[in-house]
Amino acid sequence: MLGLKLPTDPRWVNIVEKNIEEILTDHAFCEQKATSTAISLIVSFPEYTELVQEMTALVKEEISHFKMVHDKIIARGWTLGRDRRDDYVIELMKFFPKGGSRTNQLVHRLLYAALIEARSCERFRLLSEELEDKELADFYRKLMVSEANHYTMFLGFARQYGNKKEVDTKWQQLLEYEAKIMSKLGTSEAIHG
Repeated sequence: MLGLKLPTDPRWVNIVEKNIEEILTDHAFCEQKATSTAISLIVSFPEYTELVQEMTALVKEEISHFKMVHDKIIARGWTLGRDRRDDYVIELMKFFPKGGSRTNQLVHRLLYAALIEARSCERFRLLSEELEDKELADFYRKLMVSEANHYTMFLGFARQYGNKKEVDTKWQQLLEYEAKIMSKLGTSEAIHG
């Protein structure tokens, strides 16, 4: 359903289980960055009314997810650690050239967002199925559904605002590129690492 070209090695969950505090901190910051992305799209493309409406709702949802993760951290007696460098996103953002028309810039940002949400969804599914901590497994099962909805929303907007055939070609190229990135990751307790 997600179209990802390289699934995460299930052994990644074993890495995560050795340091739940790290994955929760990384996850909290992923939710914060998703909130920032939605706000940035509103600020950058205010003339797209439907997009602004959806991004406004997304800001509320993503910040509530941040709070949910932060509450899990507190409940376990921990504090939110510092934000970490996200090599996955840094590498992903190199795919499309900078500049171009406003429409191309919007489509590229929407495709990046769709792919990040798709990979998060895939990772959350793995956590929901493989974590021994049943409370966290259930938590990730619930969040997985939201991520899938976000992925389809971003991809749908890219197809709506761009030329559908060109968008679909770019999407396939981006998926291939992302698979190469993922082949070098999966060795850390990070949502995308």
